[in-house]
Amino acid sequence: MPAPLPDRLPDPLPDPGDDTAEVRRALVRLRGAAGVPLSFGGVVADGRHLRMSELVGNATTSLLGLVVAEGKGLGGRAIGLRKPVVLPDYYASDAISHHFDRAVQAEGVRSVMAVPVIVRRTVRAVLYGAVRENVSFGDRPVTAMVEVARDLEQELAIRAEVQRRLQLLTPAPEALAGDPADRETVRESHAELRRIAALIDDPGLRARVDAVCTSLAGGPPTGAATLSARELDVLTGAAAGQTNGDIADSLGLGTETVKSYLRNAMRKLDARTRLQAVNAARRANLLP
Repeated sequence: MPAPLPDRLPDPLPDPGDDTAEVRRALVRLRGAAGVPLSFGGVVADGRHLRMSELVGNATTSLLGLVVAEGKGLGGRAIGLRKPVVLPDYYASDAISHHFDRAVQAEGVRSVMAVPVIVRRTVRAVLYGAVRENVSFGDRPVTAMVEVARDLEQELAIRAEVQRRLQLLTPAPEALAGDPADRETVRESHAELRRIAALIDDPGLRARVDAVCTSLAGGPPTGAATLSARELDVLTGAAAGQTNGDIADSLGLGTETVKSYLRNAMRKLDARTRLQAVNAARRANLLP
């Protein structure tokens, strides 16, 4: 008999639109990677309106709380163009409107660049890097800033996919218990969440995803066997019908490494075949 579904899933993960903490972490990384003394930015509501909420290395709070609409100022231009904008001399530029000159001047900014963060064709945030003197940004700081923005895009996309997978489980969990098709949805979501978890750098978010996976599997493991995270990732792929090559591609591993993890899991579960290992893992609440 398959393990029963849990009485309830863990509390929902944060709304994927609540990206403020991720934006701030990205700005801290940006300041070091691009070698700029000041970084700032915020979340973009409805893809068009930026609220400046995060400042790193600031001397004043003049930029804090500004609402920058698409087409207004440097950030608004980056939102509209959907690509990075670099201004060696903010005040002399005729490429932007100058709606926010007073706030920018109060902070002492002279040279500044802005990069939009785009997830699923929607601008979700804007990151700025700035210097308090007139400089020409070289390729290195611009490239570093774009790379930080792309990393943030991946993080936000992962969070959005986690939330989407959880929404697929509604109504959950008791309504899913009797329907094989719905149980298969649980198993597919569990497998996808395991693959996503392997990509997550944020320890807090990784722990929440792991907790969801444990709940989907029926609760804490009941058997004596203890699988490593990678062994469980590989076995989850096997349970979903993936070949060793498929599992290797989805987890970014080599095929021989996948085989090694699978052999270890089979040994720990006292199983001679992949199917036996999957069934044993389900009996032990390691898989749904």
